[in-house]
Amino acid sequence: MLGSFRQGVEAFQQALEISPKSVSAHYGLASGLLCLAKECNNLGAYRWGATVLEEASKVAWMCTQLAGNMSSIWKLHGDIQLTYAKCYPWMEEDHSLEFDVEAFDNSILSWKRTCCLAAKTARCSYQRALHLSPWQANIYADIAVTSDLVDSFDNSPGHELSAWQPSEKMALGALLLEGDNSEFWVALGCLSDHNALKQHALIRGLHLNVSLAVAWAYLGKLYRKQGEKQFARQAFDCARSIDPSLALPWAGMSADFHARESAAGEAYESCLRAVQILPLAEFQMGLAKLALGSGNLSSSQVFGAIRQAMQRAPHYPECHNLTGLVYEAQSNYRSAAASYRLARYAITNLPGSDRKSHMTDISINLARSLSRAGNALDALQECEDLKKEGLLDVEGLQIYAFSLWQLGKTELALSVARNLAVSVSTMEQTSAAASVVFICRFLYHISGLDSAINSILKMPKQLFQSSKISFIVSAIHALDRSNRLESVVSSSRYYLKSHEEITGMHFLIALGKLIKHGSEHRLGYQSGIDHLRKALHMYPNSSLLRNLLGYLLLCSEEWNDTHIATRCCDIDATNPSKGGLKSAYEILGAGAVACYAVGNCSPKFSYPTCTCQCLNEPGAIQQLQKCLRREPWNQNIRYLLVLNLLQKAREERFPCHLCIILERLISVALSDEVYHNTGMSYEYKKFQLLLCASEICLQGGNLTSCINRAKNASSIMLPDDCLFFAHLLLLRAYALECDTVNLQKEYIRCLELKTDHHIGWICLKFIEYRYELQSDLDILESSFKECSKERMNSWNRWRALFILVQGLISIWSQDIISAEQFFAQACSLAGDESSLLLCHGATCMELSRQGCSQFLSLAVRSLTKAQKGPLIPLPIVSALLAQAAGSLGSKEKWEKNLRLEWPTWPQEMRPAELFFQMHLLARQLKASSASRIEFCQSPEKWVLRAIHTNPSCMRYWKVLQKLVE
Repeated sequence: MLGSFRQGVEAFQQALEISPKSVSAHYGLASGLLCLAKECNNLGAYRWGATVLEEASKVAWMCTQLAGNMSSIWKLHGDIQLTYAKCYPWMEEDHSLEFDVEAFDNSILSWKRTCCLAAKTARCSYQRALHLSPWQANIYADIAVTSDLVDSFDNSPGHELSAWQPSEKMALGALLLEGDNSEFWVALGCLSDHNALKQHALIRGLHLNVSLAVAWAYLGKLYRKQGEKQFARQAFDCARSIDPSLALPWAGMSADFHARESAAGEAYESCLRAVQILPLAEFQMGLAKLALGSGNLSSSQVFGAIRQAMQRAPHYPECHNLTGLVYEAQSNYRSAAASYRLARYAITNLPGSDRKSHMTDISINLARSLSRAGNALDALQECEDLKKEGLLDVEGLQIYAFSLWQLGKTELALSVARNLAVSVSTMEQTSAAASVVFICRFLYHISGLDSAINSILKMPKQLFQSSKISFIVSAIHALDRSNRLESVVSSSRYYLKSHEEITGMHFLIALGKLIKHGSEHRLGYQSGIDHLRKALHMYPNSSLLRNLLGYLLLCSEEWNDTHIATRCCDIDATNPSKGGLKSAYEILGAGAVACYAVGNCSPKFSYPTCTCQCLNEPGAIQQLQKCLRREPWNQNIRYLLVLNLLQKAREERFPCHLCIILERLISVALSDEVYHNTGMSYEYKKFQLLLCASEICLQGGNLTSCINRAKNASSIMLPDDCLFFAHLLLLRAYALECDTVNLQKEYIRCLELKTDHHIGWICLKFIEYRYELQSDLDILESSFKECSKERMNSWNRWRALFILVQGLISIWSQDIISAEQFFAQACSLAGDESSLLLCHGATCMELSRQGCSQFLSLAVRSLTKAQKGPLIPLPIVSALLAQAAGSLGSKEKWEKNLRLEWPTWPQEMRPAELFFQMHLLARQLKASSASRIEFCQSPEKWVLRAIHTNPSCMRYWKVLQKLVE
């Protein structure tokens, strides 16, 4: 639709260039711009729509100057101004997030003046049109609507109910001319302040047109306002059945569902449908309220809706309050606090009684967001202000105690917590449960585990009948190796009823097993994994348990668990981001970084050899991009997308377009204020992003930037185990600069820091050999062996890889005998790894070629295993087997293996020698085999393809010459 309007606008603009004073061209251009703006407004793009309308207004005004006696032109100008008054947005970005009351009031006043001026201009234009064409009833209706809008912006005092309003009079004027027009009756019903007149007008409209969905919708709204819920429901049902694309019936249905607590999800979905049809501020605020109760407050639809609502209803304190709640759901506490302050500024326009109750709620929200943002001093001040006024409720006391603790005032914090505990017995059940949960957590953080357990044991037994308290008691029990709360936990779990509560408890039990069955240096991942596997047999559709299982499998760092972890995630679920320590998207993204074979169903640049590949997994990068489009504020997803794109770039040898994309993503990520925090998690992610940026610079040849960023990464306060990799990157950069002094210095630094990640030592071993770096004998190998051996399932494979490196170094040193011994040892440790078997088989073939014929059978054995192992066949393996079979005199096996080699290569990567070998097969003429690949072309053409691929090989030219002769 937008494209069609744009084409029309461009056509009229071209017409004006040809005839600048054409009235019809001006009129058409203004009409096209108006339609384009309306479409923008329906999509929620208010700023764009307002900009288009400003241009449309200028064109329409020019048209009135050319033909001021045409009522249609004045009506068009009025339509444009009326639409502008309805869509002009309040632009918060024009001000700082922390502006004061006066600045806020001035911005609201300026916005209202702009809208009111546009509405009054529209009314004047309609009056001019009516003066020229007094017989047109629809202009009376337009003036009625505009007058009502002007009154709403003017904040004029309420009129007496007995008096007729200007908008009502103009609507009656339209009916005097066209009394049988059902739409004019509906307009009167919408504009009137008298309920009896509203009902009469709407019913009269339905008498004239029983299929008028708008009339049914507004009649339902009227009945709901009067408390006639049954009539309201019937009216909304009629409206929805006549026109499902009408927003009001869906909004009315959501209010009906909301009245029934069991249908919170249905209420949210209905309101979401209304918002999608018509982005009205009232509907959008209603959506945010429903999201608060249904657990959808962090969704991107709610975020977008409430941001749009704030542009059209900035004078409503509830709008800013809901915006703050949405920001809190996203953990953006600074923005949440700013929104709550705006809500407090806006509340000054409310009546006294309403102002006090709303002010209390907003102040509590503000104190909570300030406390979570780390601004404990301001949060404490808010709580003390509420305390002076006697408005500090249960949640306020919790925030008060927490803020005191944040400021180091432990004794005062405990005193407030005791006051809260004393009042628990007088609270309602929900507030009491929340208070007990807070007290338990608070005591654990301040006084430790023993104090929390002793307090729980002293609590009345009836308190443990709440599922919330059962969870906090179970969480503290999970940390206690002495199991002092075993009886309390067992009895409290009887009160878990819902599916979500039971799966949540299994979640906690699994975490408890991690701690209780772990060692001093490592959690007991396997115990937690075993429990989750059993629980998933009972609750196979629980995304909470699936996500936790995937997360634990990744954390266990066992060899093939990566593939299992990604299969646990259900990214096609209704909301895969909800529940658990990590979302399904995060687990998929992390799994793809851990092993690029995840989701790589058509390898082109590499050949994954693991036997547990997930060939049907969706691409991790595409899934992360989708998630980031829905949640652009999600820094975890952006971080994982960077890592996955770096993995892809590394596999494809760092193409320019991927490097540019990565540089932009990393720049955006590092500019986010979240990485200014000092928490270990944020510091580690910043460290990784700096290393990614440094790697991109290294691959692009910008060594100065590479070194600077790697040095920045190495200065972050992280464990030596992590900093090792920053110095490893510096080592590579200095190697490319041929800076031998810093090269040796960084090498020694890596040996001093050490790492518990085997891959770090493997990389260092390569660099040590390549640049002949000096160190104490065997220090690197002994450091590799010191890596954690608690991952018993993976230790042999890592050891095999290290021996593989030693074998490759022997190859480069022309020591083939030692290389074969290293490869044989590696195969004995990880015999199912095809790449190891290929190396061993190729080395044995070389030894056989040098005259050691006893190695030929070893080569055949290793290569046969390598051929049968992976799901995706490795190139070269079958070609070497064919060569071995030829050496043993088996022509059939030679032909068979040579044919198996052809499909192992991607079409664009097939080497010249493969084409040459196919020419040999093509010369073995068998009529029964004419359908095989080698007979698709003549031997001459196969040799020509080999020459085309590698024209420098004289052997190919000589063979071609013989074939031609």
